[in-house]
Amino acid sequence: MRHRRIAIWAGAVAATLAGTAGMTGCGAGATKKTTGAVSHADAVRAALTRVTDRTERLGSAEVKMTMDMGPGSTPVTMTGTYSWRDGYAFDVVTAAEAVDMQELTASATVRMMFVDGAYYYDVDPQSSGPLKGKEWMKLDGPTVFGEKGSAKFSGQHGGSSPTASLQALRYATDVKDLGRAPVNGRSATHYATVLDRAHKGRLEEAFGGENALLGAFFIMADSITTDVWVDAEGLPVRLEQNISSMRVTMDFAKFGATAGIEAPPAARTGDMTEELRATARQQS
Repeated sequence: MRHRRIAIWAGAVAATLAGTAGMTGCGAGATKKTTGAVSHADAVRAALTRVTDRTERLGSAEVKMTMDMGPGSTPVTMTGTYSWRDGYAFDVVTAAEAVDMQELTASATVRMMFVDGAYYYDVDPQSSGPLKGKEWMKLDGPTVFGEKGSAKFSGQHGGSSPTASLQALRYATDVKDLGRAPVNGRSATHYATVLDRAHKGRLEEAFGGENALLGAFFIMADSITTDVWVDAEGLPVRLEQNISSMRVTMDFAKFGATAGIEAPPAARTGDMTEELRATARQQS
């Protein structure tokens, strides 16, 4: 049961990070322009397109992400490196309690990685079972998401990254430039956008069909609001997304200057995938 809850939480985080991935090939041309003039909304979308394209080219960043599921919940923060250069990967630290890992580590925090479609958790060596004498626990991505979902999050279909939600802003129904404001000690331009249920089909066209993640989001809320603060270099400083009572905030730093992410050595890793599958079968 414990490992099942860990996997579900990890899946929710990855789904949020992946945002509306898969639209890297879509350009600002989806926006209609009036003859001889560029509207305020068109100008904002063009600016956000430039931000997205530059961010994608840099391929990695240091990110502090906080997920708040709403009243009664405790916000969860993950801090570390995210990479989308050669498939989606991350190497972060979060509270052990947030991922139900208290029984597997004496530390208050746990290091969590996603590499080549699999999750890894830094744990204390156990006295028996798959984690006997091991320092890392592995969970296979397809066990968490299914084959198709895992392929999307691992980048096999392109676009999966903490910045993928920027791609969806090209399809926003309401976009605004709210002027300049300081964020994390940096001067930035604040853009606000709204994606509504009525225009969900435009997003699904970019996916080439119905998308379960978008469907889940729009069950939660009639609209998704996204605010992004962009610095003088044209890079996001902060991205904040609100879906009903859920809020996800990502603060960015050191684009393109982060270390590569590699899976832990196999000899130090215990694979818990089969146990997770067995638990899932018992609960089904």
